[in-house]
Order: sequence, then C-alpha cells, then structure tokens
Amino acid sequence: MDVRTVTGAEADRRQAVRPWRFLAGLLRARRRPLLLALAWSLVESAPALLAGLLVATAVDRGFLAGRPGVGMAWLGLLGATMVVRSVATRLMFPQLAAVVEPMRDELVRAVAGATVRRAADGGQAPDAAALSRLTGQVETMRKLVSTMLRTSRELGMSVIAALVGLLVLSPVAAAVAAGPLVLTLAAFARLMPALTARQRALVLAEERLTAQATPIVAGLRDVAACGARAQAADTLRALVSAQAAAARALAWAGTGRRVAVLLGAHAPLVGLLLLSRPLIEGGRLSAGEVVGAVTYLFTGLEPALRTILDTLGGWGVGLAATTRRIAETIAVPGPAEVGTPATAVPAGHELRAERLTFAYAARATPVVRDLDLTIGEGGHLAVVGPSGVGKSTLALLMTGLLRPTGGRVRLGGRPLDSIPGASVRSRIALVPQEAYVFAGTVRENLAYLWPLGESPDDERLRASVAAVGAGPLVERLGGLDGEIDEPSALSAGERQLVALARVHASPADVLILDEAGCHLDPAAELRAESALAARPGTLVVIAHRISSAARARQVLLMDGTTVLTGTHRELIDRSPLYADLVGRWHDDGTR
Repeated sequence: MDVRTVTGAEADRRQAVRPWRFLAGLLRARRRPLLLALAWSLVESAPALLAGLLVATAVDRGFLAGRPGVGMAWLGLLGATMVVRSVATRLMFPQLAAVVEPMRDELVRAVAGATVRRAADGGQAPDAAALSRLTGQVETMRKLVSTMLRTSRELGMSVIAALVGLLVLSPVAAAVAAGPLVLTLAAFARLMPALTARQRALVLAEERLTAQATPIVAGLRDVAACGARAQAADTLRALVSAQAAAARALAWAGTGRRVAVLLGAHAPLVGLLLLSRPLIEGGRLSAGEVVGAVTYLFTGLEPALRTILDTLGGWGVGLAATTRRIAETIAVPGPAEVGTPATAVPAGHELRAERLTFAYAARATPVVRDLDLTIGEGGHLAVVGPSGVGKSTLALLMTGLLRPTGGRVRLGGRPLDSIPGASVRSRIALVPQEAYVFAGTVRENLAYLWPLGESPDDERLRASVAAVGAGPLVERLGGLDGEIDEPSALSAGERQLVALARVHASPADVLILDEAGCHLDPAAELRAESALAARPGTLVVIAHRISSAARARQVLLMDGTTVLTGTHRELIDRSPLYADLVGRWHDDGTR
C-alpha cells in the first residue's frame, strides 16, 4: 500500500482523509481470505434465510392441517440448517484472523517508520503522540476491524436473508416492516456525521494528552527542582479535562443512536402485530405467514438490526475516526513539505562536505567547524581522533540524520537536504556502534535495508554472510529461515556481525561504519572491514582502532580544533597527535 504521511495540523488543512478508502486499501491486499470469509458467511446465513419459510410451512401444512409429524419434520430441517451454520462459523474464523493480524503488523511498521522518517527528513523532534498511535490507536483499529468484520458480515447477511425471506413469504408483511425500517435508517444516517466528529475529537484529545503529559511525567524531578509543580499540574488538569469533555460530548451524541436503535428494532415488529388481525381476516395473510413473518422479524431482522446500528454507531464511528487519524500520520512529508525542494536526483555518489559546521546549541562551541572534504566514488576514508571530538556527529551529518548549522553536504553533486529522504536512505547506509537486531527471521534482519517491496535473493544474503565472517553465527541460528526470538540473547559482537552482513547485502552506494566492529576481535573486524572495502561503492569508517586507518586510502584526523586529511603515512609525518595514536597502538600490541 502506497501512502503519504502528513502531520495532524497539515492534514486538517488539506482535504479530509477518507478513512473507508484507506481501510479498503488495507483490506484489498488480503482479498483471498476476505472472499473465503464471505463465502462461509453466505453458508452461515442459511438459517436466517430459511427460518420463516420453514416455520410457516410447518404451521400451515403440518400443525394446522392436523399433521404434527410433517410439522416436526419441517422444524427438524430448520435444526439441520443450524448445524450447517455452526460448521460454517468454525471455518470462517481462521480467514478473519488471516486478514486482521497481518493488517495490525503492517500498521505498526507504518506508524513506527513514519515517526522515525518524519524526524529524520524534517528535522523535527520525535512525535510523542506516536506512542498513543502505536499502543492505543493501532490496537484499537485491530480490535474494531476484527469486531466489525466478525459482526457485520454475520449480521448483514442475517438482515438481507431475513428481508429476502420475508419478501418471498409475504410481500404484504415485508411492506409493513419496510416503512419503519427505512425511516430508522434515514435518521441514523443523519446522526452518523455528528458521532464521527465527536469520536475524532476524543481521539485527538487523547493524543494531546499523551504528547504533552509524557515529557512532564518523564521530567518530574526537573519540574520539582524548578518549582514548576503548580504549572505542570494545571497543564495536566487542563488536558485531562479536555479529554473528559470530549468523552462526555460523544456520550451525549450516543443518546440519539440509542433512540434510533430502539425504534428500528421494535417498530416493524409492533406494526406487524397490530395489523396482523385485519390482514388475516381480509385474506391477505394466513396464520402461518404471520408466525413466519414474526419469526423473521423477531429472530432475524430485529436482533441483527439492533446490533448493526449499535455496532456502526459505536465501533464503526470509532473505527472511522481512528483509521482517519492513522491515515493522516503514516506517510512522511518529504523535505519539500518542510521548506526545501526535494526533487534533486544525485548524479553518482560522490560525498562532499562544504564548510560543514554543526553545534548542538546556538551558543555552544561547534563540534564540526568549516569542514571541507571530498570522498570520491569508490573511496575508502577512515575518520580518527580522540573520544568526544565529533566523529559520530560527522557520521550523522553525512547521512542527513543531523542538519548542519552551517555549510552543507552534497551527494552526487546535489545538496543532501534537497534529495528525497527515501532516496538518501537507499544510497547511504549507517551502521552505529550499537547494532540493531530485531525479532524475526535471519533473512528479514539481513534484508532490512532494502526498499519496501524489494528484497535480495538468498544467494546474495549468503554471500554477504560469508564475506563478513558471520557464517557460523547464522548457521547456529538456523540459517536464513532461523528465528531470532530474543535479540538481547545475542552478544554485542554477534549483533554487530548481523548488522555488518546486512549492510554488505544492502543496495547502498555509501556505507558509513561508526565503530561498527568495536565489539569484534581485531581479526574479525579486519575480515568484515576488508569485505566491505572490496564491495562496490564508498566506505567511511569511524575508527576506534588505528588499524582501520592503516587500511584506508584516505584518513581524516579530527582533534577538536583542526582537521587534517591525508594517507596513513602522510599523517604520521605531519601530525604529532596522529603519530602518538599510532605509537600507542603499537605499544598496546593490538596491531
């Protein structure tokens, strides 16, 4: 499914998202289990379709005709349809599960991915309300979709079957029931927009409460130290009051729904009972047809209609509001939507910094200052220097995860902030010191850096695993199909091997390793780094061992005040700091 994400404020300024269209897109990808569920629902509706006809026949041709055995036989046939219904229900539920659970997983990935990409592409602070969407709205949507599919397909079929059966049994009885039913549905349709609007207001109030209360609760110690308890309490009180007011408004709107349900459920049945005597005396209905019509209304139409109106007015409204809110927020605005045209296509993958400057605060000393650097296509650069000098900051700047406070980074001749975020992520891959491994198969972990909808073949994955020396680990995990149930059970070095194999198999042109092998022994790091250097493309290594610099074709030395570039041998002669680092490396015997 291809969706674009916008922030809540921006979405409200645009044309309203159509939640049912968004939901249909999610369900369309699961067409087969939906069709199977529908097929079993048709079988399941057999009793609702046949109940009135069978009861009317049992009365007219059996009991009233003095043939009780025949009447019991017709009722026995009705019992057989109930057995068929039970079997159909049993076979239908696995199909519903095949729809709902994958949809929930897709929404979790979309919400989490959109939150991260929005922060990365737009330079925005993390969206605290995303927690509400992940833990509340996605789960609410899963439950509501499951409930709606489970009840609406059964009850919808029951209503249709009851109406069709009633029409076949007696058009007169169908006409008597149709009038109140149409009026009820019309009144309910007029009520739905108000219910949906108030449900949406409640969803947004819950989001605001989560987004603003989270930093307050997390910073209670600072709040107390600053003497801001009263202000924090007032803020939380106002947020809770707003949420409570939205909940009360929704409850009051629900009163009209309950009135409509009451009328729709009972008016057709009462009308038929009041008119049954004159219709029988006038020869328009038989006694059996009245009993059959009451059966359709009482056992089929009335409970199904009552439940459907309750479902649509409660769960349906909640589903519409929740779906709309998630749809508004799961596609990230590209840089074009946050102030910079994002249409440039890089020509190649030369990486260049032009007077690159970055400071973490307006008056703070820049961590990177006026850096000019060019890494040609196929280059191999090592970045070295004392701890805390800004090497990891430089890595984030070169990937676009941090925006410079001065100067710029170019990729393929284009400013990095003018290239769509998805294109940057497909061309530049960063492996941080703390490698990320998630619960899933080994194959899923290794293919993680490929664009959505694409994946490398197993031969490429196995070649990357072997190249970086992760073969024994992957074999121990069960091969590419092996499950990583608890990533924390892997050692830090094992997680780094998975991440290094992942980036080796990725389609990225530029690889940036930020101490990505620090938990490996020198021999294992040498093997992995050599494999990545032999791979087509550019390699940048934030080095924690000088051995990485000795292997690189170009070295960048950062010492907080000056920046020097050159080869390993050149910097030994030009820089006392670099010579000291090399000397200590030799003295430690870690070469």
